[in-house]
Amino acid sequence: MNRSLAVIENLGIAFSGEDGKPVHAVKGVSFSVGREKLGIVGESGSGKSLSCRALMGVLPPSASITASRLEFSGIDLLRASPRTRRQLRGGQMGMILQDPKFSLNPVMTVGRQIAEAVRLGDRRLSVSSIRRRVLEVLESVHIRGPERVYDLYPHELSGGMGQRAMIAMMVVREPELLIADEPTSALDVTVQAQVLEIMDELVRRRGMGLIFISHDLNLVSRFCDRVLVMYAGRIVETLEAGRLAEARHPYTRGLLACLPAIDGPLTPLPTLERQADWREIPA
Repeated sequence: MNRSLAVIENLGIAFSGEDGKPVHAVKGVSFSVGREKLGIVGESGSGKSLSCRALMGVLPPSASITASRLEFSGIDLLRASPRTRRQLRGGQMGMILQDPKFSLNPVMTVGRQIAEAVRLGDRRLSVSSIRRRVLEVLESVHIRGPERVYDLYPHELSGGMGQRAMIAMMVVREPELLIADEPTSALDVTVQAQVLEIMDELVRRRGMGLIFISHDLNLVSRFCDRVLVMYAGRIVETLEAGRLAEARHPYTRGLLACLPAIDGPLTPLPTLERQADWREIPA
């Protein structure tokens, strides 16, 4: 694997509970990502998105963050100023959220929103240069008729086209690391394949790193290079994506057993049997 772009060691994220005691949502998470496709899987609430939001610096003020190491491209994010974190977001780091309908500004055209990202990166660019750059990036994510889409509002886009517009906005400044949080869960299978192809092409052509958060184990095993499996705020297993079927941790095995198969038996899917020691933080 190439030199790590981001390194997280012993990350902990806690929130204050109703009784005033801290509720630990992420506990002792450690991983690194290079110029590769890293998948993170697990049930809702396992800490996948929170861990990546800590890296991006977009957790709410109510979150208490601790870590032995939190770095991106050699920058110590634990000591970085708010200004430095803002410069990294949208520049060297980008994040694609699950549903473009809730991520795109409904009162701004798609073109204006992407142009705003370009302008933040270089305020010396002329209006015509910015427009040309926006049209180029829309075309790069396989949007046909970028001139027409430039002037459309988010509600005028289909789900797949809206997701492509989100990808365009995040990659227009050519980030080193892209975090995709359930980017295909709301799309049909055909459009899902097209969006995955776009992200794969961007990783290969631009040499960037990708963190792909998903519930879909089959998809991650086909698309990613490595997989982290999270349960109750901690990583329980790390393995090559192509060897996901060889997972040994009982939680990962349980998730795999719960996947339906067309040629499988007509019996009810098994229920995941959880064990108390899965929640323990390793020494």
